[in-house]
Amino acid sequence: MSEVLVTAKDLEAMSKSEPVVIIDTRNPDAYAAGHIPGAVNIHEIFTYLATSTPEGIAELKETFAKAFGAAGLSGKETAVVYEQSMNSGFGQSCRGYYLLSMLGYPKAKVLHGGIDAWMKADMPVSMEAATPVPADFPIDPAGASVLIDWKDMLAALEKPQIAILDVRDVDEWIADSSSPYGKDFCPRKGRIPGARWLEWYRMMKPTAEGPRFKSPEEILAECATVGISTDTPVYLYCFKGARASNTLVALKNAGIKDVRMYFGSWNEWSRNPALPIESGMPLAAAA
Repeated sequence: MSEVLVTAKDLEAMSKSEPVVIIDTRNPDAYAAGHIPGAVNIHEIFTYLATSTPEGIAELKETFAKAFGAAGLSGKETAVVYEQSMNSGFGQSCRGYYLLSMLGYPKAKVLHGGIDAWMKADMPVSMEAATPVPADFPIDPAGASVLIDWKDMLAALEKPQIAILDVRDVDEWIADSSSPYGKDFCPRKGRIPGARWLEWYRMMKPTAEGPRFKSPEEILAECATVGISTDTPVYLYCFKGARASNTLVALKNAGIKDVRMYFGSWNEWSRNPALPIESGMPLAAAA
Protein backbone atom coordinates (compact mmCIF):
# COMPACT_ATOMS: atom_id res chain seq x y z
CA MET A 1 0.00 0.00 0.00
CA SER A 2 3.00 2.26 -0.45
CA GLU A 3 1.40 4.48 -3.10
CA VAL A 4 -0.94 6.35 -0.75
CA LEU A 5 -0.44 5.18 2.83
CA VAL A 6 2.62 6.07 4.88
CA THR A 7 3.54 4.91 8.37
CA ALA A 8 4.63 7.16 11.20
CA LYS A 9 8.24 6.11 10.62
CA ASP A 10 7.86 6.77 6.88
CA LEU A 11 6.63 10.27 7.66
CA GLU A 12 9.47 10.94 10.06
CA ALA A 13 12.01 9.87 7.42
CA MET A 14 10.30 11.85 4.66
CA SER A 15 10.27 15.00 6.78
CA LYS A 16 14.06 14.80 7.05
CA SER A 17 14.77 14.05 3.39
CA GLU A 18 12.27 16.04 1.30
CA PRO A 19 9.85 18.97 1.54
CA VAL A 20 6.67 17.82 3.30
CA VAL A 21 3.50 19.67 4.30
CA ILE A 22 1.56 17.82 7.01
CA ILE A 23 -2.18 18.53 7.20
CA ASP A 24 -4.26 17.88 10.33
CA THR A 25 -7.96 17.50 9.47
CA ARG A 26 -9.27 17.34 13.05
CA ASN A 27 -11.26 20.05 14.78
CA PRO A 28 -9.30 23.08 16.06
CA ASP A 29 -9.61 22.01 19.72
CA ALA A 30 -8.05 18.61 19.04
CA TYR A 31 -5.31 20.29 16.99
CA ALA A 32 -4.58 22.78 19.77
CA ALA A 33 -4.36 19.99 22.34
CA GLY A 34 -1.48 18.38 20.45
CA HIS A 35 -0.55 17.74 16.84
CA ILE A 36 2.33 16.50 14.72
CA PRO A 37 5.00 19.23 14.82
CA GLY A 38 4.61 21.63 11.90
CA ALA A 39 1.18 20.31 10.89
CA VAL A 40 -1.31 22.81 9.47
CA ASN A 41 -4.93 22.52 10.62
CA ILE A 42 -7.56 22.44 7.83
CA HIS A 43 -10.74 21.14 9.44
CA GLU A 44 -12.83 22.28 6.45
CA ILE A 45 -11.52 19.18 4.66
CA PHE A 46 -14.06 17.30 6.81
CA THR A 47 -16.89 19.83 7.24
CA TYR A 48 -17.32 21.20 3.71
CA LEU A 49 -20.62 20.14 2.09
CA ALA A 50 -20.33 20.16 -1.70
CA THR A 51 -22.80 20.28 -4.54
CA SER A 52 -22.05 19.06 -8.03
CA THR A 53 -23.55 21.88 -10.06
CA PRO A 54 -20.94 23.64 -12.22
CA GLU A 55 -21.00 26.52 -9.71
CA GLY A 56 -20.68 24.13 -6.78
CA ILE A 57 -17.71 22.32 -8.32
CA ALA A 58 -16.02 25.62 -9.15
CA GLU A 59 -16.49 26.76 -5.54
CA LEU A 60 -15.17 23.44 -4.23
CA LYS A 61 -12.00 23.74 -6.30
CA GLU A 62 -11.48 27.39 -5.43
CA THR A 63 -12.02 26.79 -1.70
CA PHE A 64 -9.47 24.02 -1.41
CA ALA A 65 -6.90 25.38 -3.84
CA LYS A 66 -6.86 28.44 -1.60
CA ALA A 67 -6.70 26.40 1.61
CA PHE A 68 -3.93 24.11 0.35
CA GLY A 69 -1.98 27.07 -1.03
CA ALA A 70 -2.24 28.81 2.36
CA ALA A 71 -0.85 25.61 3.92
CA GLY A 72 2.25 25.91 1.74
CA LEU A 73 1.63 23.46 -1.09
CA SER A 74 3.24 24.56 -4.36
CA GLY A 75 3.55 21.21 -6.16
CA LYS A 76 7.08 20.51 -4.92
CA GLU A 77 6.06 19.33 -1.48
CA THR A 78 4.52 15.99 -0.52
CA ALA A 79 1.23 16.53 1.27
CA VAL A 80 0.58 14.08 4.11
CA VAL A 81 -2.93 14.19 5.56
CA TYR A 82 -4.01 12.71 8.89
CA GLU A 83 -6.92 12.36 11.30
CA GLN A 84 -7.14 10.88 14.80
CA SER A 85 -7.37 7.23 13.70
CA MET A 86 -8.61 5.54 10.54
CA ASN A 87 -12.17 5.01 11.79
CA SER A 88 -12.78 7.93 14.15
CA GLY A 89 -13.23 10.74 11.63
CA PHE A 90 -15.46 9.11 9.00
CA GLY A 91 -12.49 8.89 6.63
CA GLN A 92 -11.64 12.59 6.85
CA SER A 93 -7.91 12.18 6.16
CA CYS A 94 -8.77 10.21 3.02
CA ARG A 95 -11.20 13.00 2.10
CA GLY A 96 -8.17 15.30 2.14
CA TYR A 97 -6.33 12.89 -0.14
CA TYR A 98 -9.33 12.81 -2.48
CA LEU A 99 -9.55 16.61 -2.63
CA LEU A 100 -5.84 16.85 -3.46
CA SER A 101 -6.26 14.16 -6.13
CA MET A 102 -9.31 15.89 -7.58
CA LEU A 103 -7.27 19.09 -7.89
CA GLY A 104 -4.50 17.11 -9.61
CA TYR A 105 -1.89 17.53 -6.87
CA PRO A 106 1.04 15.26 -7.78
CA LYS A 107 2.18 14.14 -4.32
CA ALA A 108 -0.50 13.24 -1.76
CA LYS A 109 -0.32 10.66 1.03
CA VAL A 110 -2.34 9.58 4.07
CA LEU A 111 -0.81 8.79 7.46
CA HIS A 112 -1.97 5.21 8.07
CA GLY A 113 -3.39 5.05 11.56
CA GLY A 114 -3.56 8.83 12.02
CA ILE A 115 -2.02 10.70 14.90
CA ASP A 116 -2.80 7.72 17.15
CA ALA A 117 -0.22 5.73 15.16
CA TRP A 118 2.22 8.64 15.41
CA MET A 119 1.90 8.74 19.20
CA LYS A 120 2.08 4.97 19.55
CA ALA A 121 5.42 5.17 17.74
CA ASP A 122 6.61 7.57 20.47
CA MET A 123 6.90 10.48 18.05
CA PRO A 124 6.76 14.05 19.37
CA VAL A 125 3.63 16.20 19.44
CA SER A 126 3.40 19.97 19.57
CA MET A 127 0.86 22.51 20.82
CA GLU A 128 2.42 25.32 18.82
CA ALA A 129 0.35 26.41 15.83
CA ALA A 130 2.15 26.13 12.51
CA THR A 131 3.02 29.27 10.51
CA PRO A 132 3.18 28.03 6.93
CA VAL A 133 4.62 30.06 4.09
CA PRO A 134 1.77 30.51 1.57
CA ALA A 135 2.34 29.19 -1.95
CA ASP A 136 0.60 29.25 -5.31
CA PHE A 137 -1.30 25.97 -5.39
CA PRO A 138 -1.28 24.38 -8.86
CA ILE A 139 -4.53 22.95 -10.23
CA ASP A 140 -4.19 20.21 -12.84
CA PRO A 141 -7.58 19.76 -14.60
CA ALA A 142 -6.72 16.11 -15.31
CA GLY A 143 -7.30 15.30 -11.64
CA ALA A 144 -10.99 16.07 -11.98
CA SER A 145 -11.56 12.67 -13.64
CA VAL A 146 -11.99 11.15 -10.15
CA LEU A 147 -14.94 13.49 -9.54
CA ILE A 148 -18.38 12.67 -10.91
CA ASP A 149 -21.46 14.85 -10.63
CA TRP A 150 -25.11 13.92 -10.16
CA LYS A 151 -25.64 13.78 -13.93
CA ASP A 152 -22.81 11.23 -14.26
CA MET A 153 -24.34 9.16 -11.48
CA LEU A 154 -27.80 9.36 -13.03
CA ALA A 155 -26.38 8.20 -16.38
CA ALA A 156 -24.63 5.29 -14.62
CA LEU A 157 -28.04 3.90 -13.62
CA GLU A 158 -28.39 2.81 -17.26
CA LYS A 159 -24.89 1.30 -17.45
CA PRO A 160 -24.83 -2.07 -15.67
CA GLN A 161 -21.09 -2.43 -16.29
CA ILE A 162 -20.52 0.37 -13.73
CA ALA A 163 -20.76 -0.65 -10.07
CA ILE A 164 -22.50 2.04 -8.02
CA LEU A 165 -21.13 1.41 -4.55
CA ASP A 166 -22.84 2.74 -1.41
CA VAL A 167 -20.49 2.62 1.59
CA ARG A 168 -22.72 4.29 4.21
CA ASP A 169 -23.57 2.84 7.61
CA VAL A 170 -26.27 0.16 7.72
CA ASP A 171 -29.00 2.42 9.11
CA GLU A 172 -28.61 4.71 6.10
CA TRP A 173 -28.50 1.81 3.63
CA ILE A 174 -31.79 0.32 4.90
CA ALA A 175 -33.41 3.80 4.78
CA ASP A 176 -33.84 4.10 8.53
CA SER A 177 -31.64 7.24 8.67
CA SER A 178 -30.85 9.93 6.10
CA SER A 179 -27.40 10.83 7.45
CA PRO A 180 -24.83 10.56 10.26
CA TYR A 181 -26.07 14.00 11.38
CA GLY A 182 -29.50 12.67 12.34
CA LYS A 183 -32.23 10.50 10.88
CA ASP A 184 -34.10 13.38 9.27
CA PHE A 185 -31.20 15.67 8.33
CA CYS A 186 -32.01 15.11 4.64
CA PRO A 187 -35.53 15.18 3.18
CA ARG A 188 -35.38 11.61 1.83
CA LYS A 189 -34.04 8.30 3.09
CA GLY A 190 -32.95 5.46 0.87
CA ARG A 191 -30.42 4.46 -1.77
CA ILE A 192 -29.43 5.31 -5.32
CA PRO A 193 -31.26 2.71 -7.43
CA GLY A 194 -29.17 -0.32 -8.31
CA ALA A 195 -26.45 0.48 -5.79
CA ARG A 196 -24.42 -2.29 -4.20
CA TRP A 197 -23.48 -1.99 -0.52
CA LEU A 198 -20.14 -2.41 1.23
CA GLU A 199 -20.09 -0.64 4.58
CA TRP A 200 -16.91 1.43 4.73
CA TYR A 201 -15.76 -0.24 7.95
CA ARG A 202 -15.23 -3.44 5.98
CA MET A 203 -12.16 -1.93 4.32
CA MET A 204 -10.39 -1.98 7.71
CA LYS A 205 -9.65 -4.41 10.50
CA PRO A 206 -8.65 -4.04 14.15
CA THR A 207 -4.99 -4.49 15.03
CA ALA A 208 -3.01 -4.14 18.24
CA GLU A 209 -2.02 -0.71 16.96
CA GLY A 210 -5.57 0.40 16.14
CA PRO A 211 -7.68 0.16 12.96
CA ARG A 212 -5.74 -0.36 9.74
CA PHE A 213 -6.70 -0.98 6.12
CA LYS A 214 -6.99 -4.59 5.12
CA SER A 215 -4.47 -6.02 2.66
CA PRO A 216 -5.16 -5.64 -1.08
CA GLU A 217 -6.10 -9.33 -1.23
CA GLU A 218 -8.56 -8.97 1.65
CA ILE A 219 -10.11 -5.85 0.11
CA LEU A 220 -10.53 -7.62 -3.24
CA ALA A 221 -12.23 -10.49 -1.39
CA GLU A 222 -14.68 -8.00 0.16
CA CYS A 223 -15.30 -6.46 -3.28
CA ALA A 224 -15.91 -9.88 -4.81
CA THR A 225 -18.92 -10.32 -2.50
CA VAL A 226 -20.69 -7.56 -4.47
CA GLY A 227 -19.35 -8.52 -7.89
CA ILE A 228 -16.49 -6.02 -8.14
CA SER A 229 -13.11 -7.01 -9.61
CA THR A 230 -10.02 -4.98 -10.48
CA ASP A 231 -11.50 -4.23 -13.93
CA THR A 232 -14.91 -3.05 -12.71
CA PRO A 233 -15.51 0.71 -13.01
CA VAL A 234 -16.67 1.83 -9.54
CA TYR A 235 -18.69 4.96 -8.70
CA LEU A 236 -18.63 5.55 -4.95
CA TYR A 237 -20.94 7.55 -2.75
CA CYS A 238 -21.72 8.01 0.93
CA PHE A 239 -23.26 11.06 2.63
CA LYS A 240 -20.72 13.78 1.84
CA GLY A 241 -17.68 12.06 0.40
CA ALA A 242 -15.69 11.23 3.55
CA ARG A 243 -16.42 7.54 4.11
CA ALA A 244 -16.34 7.06 0.32
CA SER A 245 -12.87 8.64 0.30
CA ASN A 246 -11.73 6.05 2.83
CA THR A 247 -13.07 3.34 0.52
CA LEU A 248 -11.51 5.01 -2.54
CA VAL A 249 -8.07 4.79 -0.94
CA ALA A 250 -8.68 1.14 -0.08
CA LEU A 251 -9.86 0.22 -3.59
CA LYS A 252 -7.00 2.05 -5.28
CA ASN A 253 -4.49 0.31 -3.02
CA ALA A 254 -6.11 -3.01 -3.91
CA GLY A 255 -5.51 -2.38 -7.62
CA ILE A 256 -9.02 -1.49 -8.82
CA LYS A 257 -8.23 0.56 -11.88
CA ASP A 258 -11.18 2.93 -12.35
CA VAL A 259 -12.52 4.37 -9.08
CA ARG A 260 -14.42 7.65 -9.04
CA MET A 261 -16.60 9.38 -6.51
CA TYR A 262 -19.86 11.25 -6.48
CA PHE A 263 -18.70 13.85 -3.97
CA GLY A 264 -22.11 15.48 -3.54
CA SER A 265 -23.30 12.04 -2.43
CA TRP A 266 -26.56 11.46 -0.55
CA ASN A 267 -26.56 14.98 0.92
CA GLU A 268 -27.11 16.34 -2.60
CA TRP A 269 -28.96 13.45 -4.27
CA SER A 270 -31.66 13.20 -1.59
CA ARG A 271 -32.45 16.93 -1.81
CA ASN A 272 -33.36 16.81 -5.49
CA PRO A 273 -36.87 15.31 -5.79
CA ALA A 274 -36.31 14.76 -9.52
CA LEU A 275 -33.63 12.15 -8.80
CA PRO A 276 -34.80 8.57 -8.24
CA ILE A 277 -34.27 6.66 -5.01
CA GLU A 278 -35.01 3.25 -3.58
CA SER A 279 -36.56 3.51 -0.13
CA GLY A 280 -37.50 1.03 2.54
CA MET A 281 -35.66 -2.21 3.13
CA PRO A 282 -33.47 -3.46 0.25
CA LEU A 283 -35.37 -6.13 -1.68
CA ALA A 284 -32.84 -8.88 -0.96
CA ALA A 285 -33.00 -8.15 2.79
CA ALA A 286 -36.79 -7.90 2.77
CA ALA A 287 -37.06 -11.29 1.10
